[in-house]
Amino acid sequence: MISKTSKSLLSLINKRSFYIEGRKVVENKTFNKKQRNVITLSAHAARGDMQKLASSFSEGLDAGLTVNEIKEILIHLYAYTGFPRSLNALAAFKKTLDERKSRGILDAEGKEASPLPNPFNKNQYGEEVRTKLAGRLIKGALFQTFAPIMDDFLKEHLFADIFVRDILDFQTRELITISVLASLDGLSSQLESHLNFSLNSGLREETLYDFIKIIKENVGDKEAEIAQETLEKVLLSRKNS
Repeated sequence: MISKTSKSLLSLINKRSFYIEGRKVVENKTFNKKQRNVITLSAHAARGDMQKLASSFSEGLDAGLTVNEIKEILIHLYAYTGFPRSLNALAAFKKTLDERKSRGILDAEGKEASPLPNPFNKNQYGEEVRTKLAGRLIKGALFQTFAPIMDDFLKEHLFADIFVRDILDFQTRELITISVLASLDGLSSQLESHLNFSLNSGLREETLYDFIKIIKENVGDKEAEIAQETLEKVLLSRKNS
């Protein structure tokens, strides 16, 4: 029997999982302008390419991303790149906003994160979010057996403190994550996991091939090739499971 607390957390997860501008995410074969910018912005921030990042900020704002949505992208980023890249990107974003304001452009601030229920069991919520995205309960992973405190950090901070903030939906958060992981060297194992999470969040196979095309155009051929190999591995595994 599911406890009252579990039902409450599941309701909160379902409420915050898949929405854009208050409606359920539409599954498309290609990304719209806002989604494309989420990819390029995340990739440039992860790589520390400040010149391209500045252009992505303006393009994203012009495409309809709000100030708070872009801030949230950069906040989410630090879980995968560390504070330095995230803080540098936030400083660059503030500079972009100041420059646009000096030219008379007033960008929409957007919504703030909704308040959390009290009490809020972060460990339980985080595990349920991760289970929802993974499509299964994760047990026996190396980080759980070798350094179990890392499992608590992942559940309580990444999948609870960060994912519970409803400025971005789960699908967008996974899009940020795979953009970062595909843009940096040596992270194909994590990319494999999060491509699977992305499919479980509602992104389609065709859309992820569009993602690889965007990575190729904005990051590089090598990164796109690794991303495609990883995606095909994920798709084959899901087909055979």
